[in-house]
Amino acid sequence: MLESIQKQWFSNVRADILAGIVVALALIPEALAFSILAGVDPMVGLYASFSIAVIISFVGGRPAMISAATGSMALLMGPLVKEHGLNYLLAATILTGVIQVLFGIFKIAKLMKFIPRAVMIGFVNSLSILIFMAQVPNFIHVPNMTYVFIGITLLIVYIVPRFFKAIPAPLIAIVIVTAIAMNTHMDLRTVGDLGEITKSLPNFFIPDVPFSFETLKIIFPYSFALAIVGLLESLLTASIIDDMTKTDSNKNKEARGQGIANIVNGFFGGMAGCAMIGQSVINVSSGGRNRLSTFVAGIFLMFLIVVLGDLVVQIPMSVLAGIMIMVSIGTFDWSSFSYIRKAPKMDAIVMLVTVVIVIATHDLSKGVFAGVILSALFFVAKISRLQVKEQQVNEEIICIVKGQLFFASSDRFIDSFHYNVEHKEVIIDFSNAQIWDDSAVLAIDKVIQKFHVYGNTVTLRGLSSSSQKMMDRFAIHNNLKV
Repeated sequence: MLESIQKQWFSNVRADILAGIVVALALIPEALAFSILAGVDPMVGLYASFSIAVIISFVGGRPAMISAATGSMALLMGPLVKEHGLNYLLAATILTGVIQVLFGIFKIAKLMKFIPRAVMIGFVNSLSILIFMAQVPNFIHVPNMTYVFIGITLLIVYIVPRFFKAIPAPLIAIVIVTAIAMNTHMDLRTVGDLGEITKSLPNFFIPDVPFSFETLKIIFPYSFALAIVGLLESLLTASIIDDMTKTDSNKNKEARGQGIANIVNGFFGGMAGCAMIGQSVINVSSGGRNRLSTFVAGIFLMFLIVVLGDLVVQIPMSVLAGIMIMVSIGTFDWSSFSYIRKAPKMDAIVMLVTVVIVIATHDLSKGVFAGVILSALFFVAKISRLQVKEQQVNEEIICIVKGQLFFASSDRFIDSFHYNVEHKEVIIDFSNAQIWDDSAVLAIDKVIQKFHVYGNTVTLRGLSSSSQKMMDRFAIHNNLKV
């Protein structure tokens, strides 16, 4: 156990601390922006980011992944806050955590295997595009010097790592650009322009809502949606970080950890949150590998607010925008352009549809669900291609079935035979076919009935053991030869 703690917490101390500091600085504008999006006080997002990051560092299943207040979940909260207020949001956050813990207990991560690679690529690319689009306001109606500072940031982040890697380049950029802005008194948009920051720690309290079935009816739909979206984004982000670090993670533990973090977070005045791919990529790219980096990100975030709040509000948005632009460039899967050319057309369409829907709705869950459903439909259409070849040998008609027989291919199966023969021995050979459901058995029954009308006898041949069990269970007519 001590060896595991050493490995997950203290095997990369210096890099984890520096990476956590960079992430903390990047979390502030995001938390403020998402609070505004949800319609709550800016401190609600900051408290959430602090609480979730610290808690998930202990109970999460994916070391070095950053969880905090997110835009995808903030979008779902707006109507609840508008209609019922902050206390109902906090109650919904706690219930969200309970649902996520239950999902983790029942091993929700098993469903990850049903997300195709095309959807994963679409998820990553749409996220990188959304990260870039979120920086666009920093380019519109701003002083000209903003573009200069973004350019300086990009140069530092891009060039410095080639010569100096002891300190993460984004941290160097933040310090240098902020110092220049403060000393030259440039007219630049700063973190302080996003909202007022209060220098105080979160306090424990129970949301002031009636403990009644009526309250549950109000918050449950929001909590269930938040739980699904939060876990979807968290588990997909965990898979991406797995690939980046070439390590594995416990997805079911991550689901439980997200739930525990949201439960505690709700009692400390924070809005529901989940994993953040942008900040997670910043963390890993800056050298973060262990739980310590996530813990430092949360603790240093509160240190910045409570102790260095006056300095934090002076950080130019241009430097943070520059860092996020580099993150979006690094996150985008540039090989997807060749993937579109080389992959099967259906997979390419699934990937593009996932990207388009996520960008159009700004909702990751809708894009991923659409991609999975579309991929499933394409798969069903592909495997429902069934062939029946007939050949006559003396007085016997042999029908060789090739393919998968189930609900989607049953009509085609029925229409594939010529029934106008009389008094023949019809052999239907399933050696190259598989019967999957009761629709398939019903289709076989219909074929048998149609042949019987003309005085033919029917024999089924080549049934696999599972196909035979399906026939024994669902067949209506048992007066046939098998």
